[in-house]
Amino acid sequence: MRFLLYNIRYATGPKLHNSVSSSRKNLERIAAFLRDLEPDLVGLIEVDHGSYRSGGKNQAELLAKSLGHYHSHSIKYEQGSFWRRVPVLKKQGNAFLTRDRIRHETFHFFKHGMKRLVIELELQHVVVYLVHLAVGARTRHQQLSALYDLVKQTRRPCVVAGDFNMLWGEREIDLFLAATGLQNANIEGLPTYPSKNPHRHLDFVLHSKGIKVLDFQIPRVPFSDHLPVMVDFDVEVEEEHRKEPRPPHCSCLEKVDLIVAGGKNSYSTNFDCIS
Repeated sequence: MRFLLYNIRYATGPKLHNSVSSSRKNLERIAAFLRDLEPDLVGLIEVDHGSYRSGGKNQAELLAKSLGHYHSHSIKYEQGSFWRRVPVLKKQGNAFLTRDRIRHETFHFFKHGMKRLVIELELQHVVVYLVHLAVGARTRHQQLSALYDLVKQTRRPCVVAGDFNMLWGEREIDLFLAATGLQNANIEGLPTYPSKNPHRHLDFVLHSKGIKVLDFQIPRVPFSDHLPVMVDFDVEVEEEHRKEPRPPHCSCLEKVDLIVAGGKNSYSTNFDCIS
């Protein structure tokens, strides 16, 4: 399975002064990048669910349509939250895009912090959690404690991924790994932020026993202030429970139509990787 984690910053690009501008063109670039990688599962952080930046359209749905994937998404503030009444903010969330049919999805919300969403996605052989943790250390540690409780209840192989905002560095994540028994797919601690000159490791893909990492890369692409994280992994299951081979992904076709704001475009991207 190929998993891509990407904080796309609402597709507004890497520069702060562009954070309130239209995301249409950059979203097209991100879509082309995703198609080239042919991921089975994508975890997206900072997705616009339909503000003026995206022309009132849900970016998760647009990207899922481009890939031919299923999608699961939610606003990152819990129901009844003050932030759900604030323009633009009320359209901000996270999302999964998945090639395989979703068996079950659950939207959990932390008790502490501004952004509280945890998406739990159940696929055929694995459970995946997607998070965007708080910048403040005290709140982040409270969220990690709640995330620990979720992980310990899981009886299947699992992946925990997201923007952890680990401003304290590797020592902070090491405590969480020791408590949960999870392993960090980024064994060399390669940085993911900022994308232009990365020197901080903020974006993590953690996995339980029963999951074997086959490849790990950080593509050097300029579409966000974060770099994406790409992990190829295999889940240990009984041979008779494995699925039949799947048909080729839609991006193997010579041309793919992407419909964003009424226009049809085909794109190709080239990129380097940190690996």
